[in-house]
Amino acid sequence: MKRIASFSVDHDLIGPGMYISRKDGDVVTYDIRMKKPNGGDYLGVGETHTIEHLFATFARNGGLADKVVYVGPMGCRTGFYLLLRDSVPPKEAIGLVRDSMAFIAGFEGHIPGASRKECGNYRSQDLPGARRTAAAMLEALEGWTPEMLSYAAGA
Repeated sequence: MKRIASFSVDHDLIGPGMYISRKDGDVVTYDIRMKKPNGGDYLGVGETHTIEHLFATFARNGGLADKVVYVGPMGCRTGFYLLLRDSVPPKEAIGLVRDSMAFIAGFEGHIPGASRKECGNYRSQDLPGARRTAAAMLEALEGWTPEMLSYAAGA
């Protein structure tokens, strides 16, 4: 079988940040790396689930809502993928992620979509963990520019 693109990246060289993982037609996949790969510190299950609910809700309700294709966690529990239409300039994509992390870091109240009827594992939530991780991501993305979106920038 053909090796997929994400397995061709040297994960030892990636740190927390935001990277362009791939481009497929008119879709750009962004790697929102929250934890150092193979660093021993991973996103918790409830924390990941809460980030997913809040990140997806925020991204799909803002000015770029019609350009958001997908928001979801990585199986390795080190971050998220954000798929956007390529009509979104990289600077705006970075802004969307920063704004999403600020929203999560300050979120209080009922987590959208976290009821039995809306979610298949609605009790698996960790808002304090999600808030801490989002605040750390805001720090990691401080001063992030489009030139830093390549994996070489994370080395």
